[in-house]
Amino acid sequence: MAAALVRPRNNRMIAGVCAGLARRFGTTPTTMRVLFVVSCLLPGPQFLVYLALWILLPSEEKATGAAAW
Repeated sequence: MAAALVRPRNNRMIAGVCAGLARRFGTTPTTMRVLFVVSCLLPGPQFLVYLALWILLPSEEKATGAAAW
């Protein structure tokens, strides 16, 4: 079973979007970050999609219901 699509508490660089996508699709966060940067060289709304995922994806502590100390 695949992991839930959430922004993890650890292994974040900016917002954890690439780390969450990497965990969900079974790859490394570095690979996902490189793919994102390369995709930004192509025309399209990649940066807007990243911002939308930052807003829409729940943080790992909110998704699991754990208290953030």
